[in-house]
Amino acid sequence: MKITVILTMVPDLVEELEIDSAGTALDTQWLRYVLSESDDHALEQALTLKDRHGGTVTALAMDEGDVDQTLFTALAKGADEGCKVISLPEGPVPRRHAAAIYAEVLRSRPSDLILAGVQAISDLDGHLPGLLGGLLDLPYVGVTRAVEFSGTDTAVVHKEYPGGTTAEIEVRLPAVIGVLSAPQPPRYVPVARIREVTKTKKITTVAAPAVAAPAAAAVRRMFKPEHATHAQMLEGTPEAAVAELIGILATRGVLR
Repeated sequence: MKITVILTMVPDLVEELEIDSAGTALDTQWLRYVLSESDDHALEQALTLKDRHGGTVTALAMDEGDVDQTLFTALAKGADEGCKVISLPEGPVPRRHAAAIYAEVLRSRPSDLILAGVQAISDLDGHLPGLLGGLLDLPYVGVTRAVEFSGTDTAVVHKEYPGGTTAEIEVRLPAVIGVLSAPQPPRYVPVARIREVTKTKKITTVAAPAVAAPAAAAVRRMFKPEHATHAQMLEGTPEAAVAELIGILATRGVLR
C-alpha cells in the first residue's frame, strides 16, 4: 500500500504577524513557519497505517519555509521518502493553486491513499484535500479522526460531524482523506535521530508543473485587529438586558 501525505508549512502564531507595505498580505520577510497541526496528525495517521499493514509513506511538501527540517523529521519518524516540490511561482502559493500543482505531481506519482490536514490556519480560499479529490476525480472524505484499511481496495473512515456525532464510512481506494486528528497524538522523535537522518538520507525533489493559477478571491486590504477600549456590561433583568442590547445594535446599524 502506497500512502502520500501532504505537509503544509504555516505561519507560527507565536510570532507577531505583520502586514506588508501594500496592505494585502502578511510580511513574510521575518516570518517563521511551522508544520500545520492537522498535517502533523495526517502524517501520524499514515505512519500508523504503515505500522499495522506495511507499505510505504511519502511526505510531500512545497519548498516553503523551513520545509527541509520538516521533511527530515518525517523521515526520522518513519516515512520512507521526503519529497519537495521546487521551482514554485514567486511569492506564497494560494491553496487553490497549490492543489492544482499537487494534483499534477500526484498524477505522475499515484498512491493508494492521499492524506492531508483538513484545513490550515492560513487557509482562507478552499480546503486542500477536498480540492485535490475533485481535481484527481477521487473519492474524498474530510474531518476524520481515524482511517483503517478494510481490504486491499477499501478503507473505513471515522468522520466527525458537528455536535460530536461520528460516522463510519467505507471508501474505495484510491482516495483522498482530510484528517482532523489521528487516533493518537503525533509521535515524538529525538533531535539526535533527526540529525542522524539529515546525514544519512536525502530529500528528493520534483519541479512544480506549469499549471495556471485558478481564479481566487482577491484581497483588497488587510487590517490588524484593533484594541477595544472596554467591554460594555449589561445589567438588570434578562428582559432589560435584551432591550438594551437591541437598542445598542440598532444604534450601530446592525438592526433596523
